[in-house]
Amino acid sequence: MGDFSPLRKNYLPPDYLRDSALHNVVATVHVEAECDRSQQLAETEWVSGIAARFGMPNAIVAHAWVDEPNSEEILAAQKRFPLVRGIRTKPVTAATPDGSVRGEKRSLQCPVWRKGLALLEKYDLSWDLRVPSWHLLEAAEVVREHPNMRIVLNHTGYPLVRTPELLADWRKGMEALADCPNVHCKISSLVQPGEPWTYEDNLPIIQDTLRMFGVDRCMFASNFPVDGIKASWDFIYLAFKRATAEMTDSDRTKLFSANAARFYRIDLS
Repeated sequence: MGDFSPLRKNYLPPDYLRDSALHNVVATVHVEAECDRSQQLAETEWVSGIAARFGMPNAIVAHAWVDEPNSEEILAAQKRFPLVRGIRTKPVTAATPDGSVRGEKRSLQCPVWRKGLALLEKYDLSWDLRVPSWHLLEAAEVVREHPNMRIVLNHTGYPLVRTPELLADWRKGMEALADCPNVHCKISSLVQPGEPWTYEDNLPIIQDTLRMFGVDRCMFASNFPVDGIKASWDFIYLAFKRATAEMTDSDRTKLFSANAARFYRIDLS
């Protein structure tokens, strides 16, 4: 997405609150940050300590592989942390639209990985699904095997490359996932390699996503600090608010807080 060197520093709750100071943040969700996978439980323990110290985050999406001999042991251990609500376990994906990883270990076709996803339901953990747009149709095949799992698609299905052909494929994949009533969508990370974050480029993506998934199954997300490479927190959220300015207060509340609180089981009272 660009120069990642600005991210090579600590980013703690005071930094997040500084970046979002012009807005009313009522709760936050920490999504696993690709810590060394041998330290996935240590990451959750550390984030839990941050929450105890600062009062945020208010929910944690931890990491666990689902296809390892000790996967159930790791999931059980993650579940014991009170703030853990879900797991992000990323399938292997192709780096470009014309690439292929079909059939590789942890790909969306891998039978061991697909079977292991059922462990999330066993431990009442949601799944944060993250794939680029060229894998959305394949992801929908996997999702249909788990109709009772609570699933949220990350990063608006990652429409990274926006040629007319690839946007058409993105819409087909998004529609396939939206047809699954247990799938929600995070509208976030509306980034393009080599391009700035602009309202004009991203408004159609926001509008299409809301049309496909509906207001009750979408939520805005900051993906900070990573998306800060492209734009400030304030810039992104002002764009989200501008894009929804004609909606009712009730619908906007759903998109900016209530849906996320319901999905991640955060008490906002």
